[in-house]
Amino acid sequence: MPNSNVTDLPAGFRYAARAAGIKKSGKPDLAMIVADRPAVCAGTFTTNRVVAAPVVLTRERIRSGLCQAILVNSGNANACTGKQGLADARRCAVLTAGALGIAEELVAVCSTGVIGVTLPMTCFETHVPELAKELSVDQVHAVAEAMRTTDAFPKIAARSVVIGGRDCRIVGLAKGAGMIHPNMATMLAFVMTDAAVDGSVAGALLSTAVERTFNRITVDRDTSTNDTVLLLASGAAGAPALVPDSPEGLSFAAALEAVLQDLAKMIVRDGEGATKLVRIQVDGAASETDALTVARSIATSALVKTAFFGADANWGRIIAAAGYAGVEIDPDRIRILFDDVPMVEKGLGLGAQQETRATEVLKKAEFTVTVELGLGSGSAWYHTSDLGYEYVRINADYRS
Repeated sequence: MPNSNVTDLPAGFRYAARAAGIKKSGKPDLAMIVADRPAVCAGTFTTNRVVAAPVVLTRERIRSGLCQAILVNSGNANACTGKQGLADARRCAVLTAGALGIAEELVAVCSTGVIGVTLPMTCFETHVPELAKELSVDQVHAVAEAMRTTDAFPKIAARSVVIGGRDCRIVGLAKGAGMIHPNMATMLAFVMTDAAVDGSVAGALLSTAVERTFNRITVDRDTSTNDTVLLLASGAAGAPALVPDSPEGLSFAAALEAVLQDLAKMIVRDGEGATKLVRIQVDGAASETDALTVARSIATSALVKTAFFGADANWGRIIAAAGYAGVEIDPDRIRILFDDVPMVEKGLGLGAQQETRATEVLKKAEFTVTVELGLGSGSAWYHTSDLGYEYVRINADYRS
């Protein structure tokens, strides 16, 4: 599902990518995103207690609120590599800063791939200077390609908004297909905009958008060591500074969330071996928190996900996953629908005819399972994929 139609890019950024020999396949694996001048930056990172070296470095760097360059590699996560891994991450930043003629503190470093293997630094010593020479405004798709590991396709999304009479653009790149579960997932995402956004505003906007997008997806219930989402704002559109609660500020927030939502759904649709994208919608919970808890419980159930793979309208697995979520549930009030096909009313199945109709829904590439709890006004959703044979095949020999 390539996104070759994204061409209206934010001003003030250049991109480059190449094959540096990090991946055994010889495919592109090293990329650079560079702002013409230091950009306002905000980020969110993995909540795993085991944190990769590039996350340690980048998380510290962006506390200044500024970033001018992102160096990203695929094929090697530089995680669980000790002091050497941190030294290598810093060396990558030094190489990037030197090649660009900028301060080292303005360089963010991100990695994704195999855990527990040190970076092949010769690849970086050789190719980072060459990347800096190849920067171009039209190489954003090449960067998305170079970020891929087991991804079936590169992931790009874009939106635009008008602020102060100026067109401001947002483009997002992401990678991720496996080890996907909040809080966030084995995913990297970089979002660039030419809107003028203050640092504190950027952080608040990104955190809210991530919570409603990347933190509501799952593929396999595994949270990575390397998760990183960065937002860079160049201000190059020439628009006035964003005012958060103004109509234009709300429009920008909605556009940012839409970009992240597009990317999040692409990640789930591209889940390793996935054939289906499923929205779990929970309504009528005692609170929004309870609704989200139930939606997450259903979305992460291996039994539910394998039933989706087999197009088995096994609603018993869904109601069981709701029941063990740990929140208030009255089974006699539960209603379950597959798209618009009711399967359960007041906790009881509606019979073979409805199951036949629901099975047809489950054969689609994208559908919604709605669970109505009948306890209040709490509502929430989660996106998940099915789970089948191909997931096991990919992950059984991931390192080979």
